[in-house]
Amino acid sequence: MADIQGVPVVSRPAASSLLTLVGDYVALTKPRIIELLLVTTVPAMMLAAHGLPSAALAAATLVGGSLAAGSANALNCFLDRDIDAVMHRTANRPLNRTLVSPRNALVFGLILGLAAIALLWLTTNALTALLAAVAIAFYVIVYTGMLKRRTSSNIVWGGAAGCMPVLIGSAAVSDSVTWTPVVLFAVVFLWTPPHFWALAMQFRDDYAAAGVPMLPVVATPGFVAGRIVAYSWAMIAASLLLWPIAHTGPLYPVVATLCGGWFLAKTYALRSRIRRGAAPRPTVVFHASISYLTLLFVAAAVSTVLPHSLR
Repeated sequence: MADIQGVPVVSRPAASSLLTLVGDYVALTKPRIIELLLVTTVPAMMLAAHGLPSAALAAATLVGGSLAAGSANALNCFLDRDIDAVMHRTANRPLNRTLVSPRNALVFGLILGLAAIALLWLTTNALTALLAAVAIAFYVIVYTGMLKRRTSSNIVWGGAAGCMPVLIGSAAVSDSVTWTPVVLFAVVFLWTPPHFWALAMQFRDDYAAAGVPMLPVVATPGFVAGRIVAYSWAMIAASLLLWPIAHTGPLYPVVATLCGGWFLAKTYALRSRIRRGAAPRPTVVFHASISYLTLLFVAAAVSTVLPHSLR
């Protein structure tokens, strides 16, 4: 199509297809998951810097971390495209449509990963780039390729990939891995099973149809709820370790205790409803877990910055 001067213009259907294609590539990176990962990265950087890191370093780390997470998620979509097509929750993912081919999704994921490692290497340090590479490999090879379809403990061990942003953020500032990011790693590691098992309870039939042995597929709801409660207790205990190790201000332990108690109440309510034979409503725990982690890490960040801002 051309205008009256002979200059080609993009037709509306073509422009719409282009926007759809771009949107599908963005969707491959699972932006909502990346948002949650960034929530843990920034406070880890602030704790390592004992205040605010430089804007340039923060921006480079967040962009590099987003590219790394997007790479892992796109490669996950490539490997899991067969089960994604079976599950209602994932039926609308891009590879179930026609604009993005599996080959292009694979290439896209690999390019994002290489870009992430290169960017972090050039703008932060070699350790940060290495940790990003490990995170991508662990999520794609260990979790998606080796654990997800073989064991009900898949998310327990595979969830370690989602803990890597705290190590990446801290290493970007300090070029080392100290006890503070290790404790943050433990918090996210113990948070992941309650978070994901609650979601898997809601979509149990989906996972069963796809042949994925998530714990709610192979165990009774009562057993799963008990494990959620147990992991939540361990998570709260780990969160309180941050106070003496990172020397956060007094605000942090107060928020950690209150938020921990609130989330624990949600997990006990889930277990109680199952024991009574009532509808379990596991999505309440799932959404509460996101709020809990966000508030906890915000409190850690504020407790780090506040003493310096009052000087």
